[in-house]
Amino acid sequence: MRALAALILIGLLSGCMTATQRAARMEDEVGQMIQIYGPACEKLGFKSDTDPWRDCILRLDTRDKLERFVREPSAGDCLGGRRFFQCIR
Repeated sequence: MRALAALILIGLLSGCMTATQRAARMEDEVGQMIQIYGPACEKLGFKSDTDPWRDCILRLDTRDKLERFVREPSAGDCLGGRRFFQCIR
């Protein structure tokens, strides 16, 4: 029983990310946002590598995430069972 509990604990802990892994992931996400939205913000008149430019990137990313959230149904929008299924919109 203890061996099983130890294996489960090891399995759960191996799925956790370390602080350095989380930081690397965040750096990758920021790099992707800069590649996607940086040129658009420059076309809007923001100078590259300034605080307003970074704010523009964050705002555009947030806008796109909100649009995706609204378009894609979530699990909480649907009710049902085996033969009855209804999505609320």
